[in-house]
Amino acid sequence: MSLFGFFNKEKKETLDRGLARTKESVFAKLTKAIVGRRKIDDDILDELEEVLVTSDVGVDTTLKIIDRIERRAAADRYVTTEELTALLREEIAALLTENRTEDIDDFTVPQGVKPYVIMVVGVNGVGKTTTIGKLAYQFKKKGLKVYLGAADTFRAAAVEQLTIWSERIGVAIVKQNMGSDPASVAYDTLNSAKANDADVVIIDTAGRLHNKINLMNELTKIKNVMKKVVADAPHEVLLILDGSTGQNAFEQAKQFTAATEVNALAITKLDGTAKGGVVIGISDHFHIPVKYIGLGEGVEDLQVFNKQAFVNSLFGE
Repeated sequence: MSLFGFFNKEKKETLDRGLARTKESVFAKLTKAIVGRRKIDDDILDELEEVLVTSDVGVDTTLKIIDRIERRAAADRYVTTEELTALLREEIAALLTENRTEDIDDFTVPQGVKPYVIMVVGVNGVGKTTTIGKLAYQFKKKGLKVYLGAADTFRAAAVEQLTIWSERIGVAIVKQNMGSDPASVAYDTLNSAKANDADVVIIDTAGRLHNKINLMNELTKIKNVMKKVVADAPHEVLLILDGSTGQNAFEQAKQFTAATEVNALAITKLDGTAKGGVVIGISDHFHIPVKYIGLGEGVEDLQVFNKQAFVNSLFGE
């Protein structure tokens, strides 16, 4: 089996293309840091620290990685660019494993849970509606019956966009008038999904951060109402973050993890940025597994996150 495991050629090419800008930035800086050096010393570690921080890995996570490399280099004396990048790959993959990010091979939901309910949260503009559409497409492609719930009733555009996606990919949608109670939309969606033997329900929510208390209350109400229909819903609270915003994504994650029990992450728009390191930092800081990454506009450009494939693509196979 290759280093990319079950990753097929097409997926690998999409991943490589999506992370190209981050990879070019990281490797240019790494090469500059290590050229002409005979051993890993404090100067190289300082340079490496700057490379990781400016790639939006985050200060705390960067220091953790540097400490691990320093301890290993003291014993093993890694000196070449190839050896240093291999070491980086190993340590970052280990870090993602520690933070409960497990490799999955495709878009699946647990067996014996029907309907599997996903509540999607995130601020406006991060690609929330698009990600929902792409997820629904992938689930349907696997033969699953999907229902969408348009519970972002505060933005006409959100309902319209979700409706367009539902028509485009041929899945059911439940919606109400603008300004309706979001919890009521979620309740109706789950009732309809149960009555029609749906496999997956994806509930969109409003992407507002105007007040953390109000946000918490709103999301809690939606969850409580859903439990009246499906006792253990939502099974997944998926936070969508825009990878191109770098450190702003950290702040959004902080707000939403304080407001609700997020248990999965999707990082979007990685193809348009050199800040791909944000995936590593957010996973490490919040100890929430990254489940999906967005690498382009096409419906096939949302991938399940495979940590080994990610670090291999980012730091070289």
